[in-house]
Amino acid sequence: MNFFKRKKNEDALTFPVPATARTHPFSLLSDYSPMTYAEHELYSSLREAVPIIDAALDKTVRLIGNFEVVTDDKAAQKPLKDFLDSVPTTGGNRGIYPFITTYLNELLTYGEAVGEIVPYSDNSGIAALYNASLKDVRITAGDSPLELIVCKNDGSLTPAPYQKLIMPTLLNPQSGTVKGTSVLRGLPYVSGILLKIFDSIGSNWERVGNVRFAVTYKPEAGSGAVTSKQAQQIADEWSKAMRSTEVCDFISVGDVSVKVIGADNQVLDCEVPVRTLLEQIIAKLALPPFVLGISWSTSERMSTQQADILTSELEYYRTLLTPVIVKICKMFLRLSGFDDGISVEWDLINLQDEVELSQARLNNARAYEIEHGIEVMTGVEI
Repeated sequence: MNFFKRKKNEDALTFPVPATARTHPFSLLSDYSPMTYAEHELYSSLREAVPIIDAALDKTVRLIGNFEVVTDDKAAQKPLKDFLDSVPTTGGNRGIYPFITTYLNELLTYGEAVGEIVPYSDNSGIAALYNASLKDVRITAGDSPLELIVCKNDGSLTPAPYQKLIMPTLLNPQSGTVKGTSVLRGLPYVSGILLKIFDSIGSNWERVGNVRFAVTYKPEAGSGAVTSKQAQQIADEWSKAMRSTEVCDFISVGDVSVKVIGADNQVLDCEVPVRTLLEQIIAKLALPPFVLGISWSTSERMSTQQADILTSELEYYRTLLTPVIVKICKMFLRLSGFDDGISVEWDLINLQDEVELSQARLNNARAYEIEHGIEVMTGVEI
């Protein structure tokens, strides 16, 4: 037997510290489960939690550009333009453009958007355009899988009246379903990691600015009950010194040591992981980094290619919005007694597209000239 084994100090004091699990305030991202009806709340929290996602969607909506509706009946052109410029829309706005931007914003965020044409009580015209909240409605399939029915989200899924006045749109619908796909799908997991990094950075800087201390008191052997009183007195005096708003000295008798908690730990470098996560997010949002104010190293040729990719994305969103605009305009023209033949002409996305289109037309004309051996400009054969 080991008779010289040191006896355990019975007077050692232990102060249990409750372990608080710290997490970022957007806990919904940590509990993400895909393909649920809670996705709408999830995507709203995602835009609020990660500013770059919110900025990317807002810039995409603004980059979609404006449009002009041209009618076949020249007499209907001015009344239609006046209607599109002054029709009341959601939020006290006027004009079809605020309605379309809100419509596209919800379409990108939730993968679904629902608009409604509100006629006058006597059906003499269109009184307003309304962006329906997706919390109040549910899009289901009708008698045909190609038919979309908007139902009230009241538990019974009662079809809303006047379906011809309702305009539902799905973004990238999944095959065999009537459920749209948000552009934010796939980002909750990556964004959750990014928020953990940000929250850890905030915690570390909070500790730097508001330092935590570890006070250790080593009593003499055999001091007994006196040790507890001394430790409690030291704890009280230290707490009083920490709560003081003025500079205060802490004086103690005995073997007392004070250390800063975490002072010896090395702060992790977050630049590389944060950039990796941001690259994943920006790649999903299909926006060039320079549009969001991020100056990553890139070449002029790469920037041009990224701009072309963005142009194709915007053109796709325009194809989804055009049927909504056409339906509104045709409804107005019919109720006003005009011919409903119209066409929607979108503005060019940027000047670079116009220059490239002109260059392409010039190249085609030169190729035609060479192939047919004729002078295109004068029409005289060579």
